[in-house]
Parts: sequence; C-alpha cells; structure tokens
Amino acid sequence: QLVESGGGSVQSGGSLRLSCAASGYIFSCMAWFRQAPGKEREGVAAIRGDGRAIYADTVKGRFTISQDNAKRTLYLQMNNLEPEDTAMYYCAAGWPLLCTVNAGFRYWGQGTQVTVSS
Repeated sequence: QLVESGGGSVQSGGSLRLSCAASGYIFSCMAWFRQAPGKEREGVAAIRGDGRAIYADTVKGRFTISQDNAKRTLYLQMNNLEPEDTAMYYCAAGWPLLCTVNAGFRYWGQGTQVTVSS
C-alpha cells in the first residue's frame, strides 16, 4: 500500500514536499509520476534502493527525490514550482528491470494534488 501526502496550493516559485508511506513489500524502485488534466501521465523522478536517482528533464535541478528506508517513506522535494507543475502526483513502486521514470510499476498510490498559481 502506498499513501501520498503533502500536496497543496502554492504560488509560483514556492516549494512543497510530498511524502509517500509504503507498507507491505520491500521495493527495489520507487518513483513519482504526475498527471495534469487533459495530459498524459508523466514520470517525474525515480530512485533505486541504493539511492541512485533519475529525473525527467522538466524537473531536473528543481525537484529532489529521496527515501528513508527505515521509515519506508519516499519523498519529493519540489522547489521553484511553476504553474506547469500543477497536476495530481502519484507515488509508484515495484521491481522493474530498470529503475527509470519510464519504468512500469505494479503498485500505485491514490495521488495528491499540487496546484501552482502564477
């Protein structure tokens, strides 16, 4: 089970930190995705169990994915937010062959809404 939290509304240039609490299995890869109204779902960032992370070009340098293995929690620190970042953000987890933002994930959270106003 994956449960996201931390979404909200901020102004452009602001910051938010999303959290995803995991229970059940131990996953080799976890990731954040987002989907804006009328757009396809987009992989934002992914992280392996050893901490190696990969980011979509659209968020590189602004977002940071991290994990607390002891707490089994995934985080997404989002800085310098832009209106284009407005979307529902989803946590995903699984055991893909390659841990990337384009990987397929078996488990998904319900999502948390992020709204950035200009």
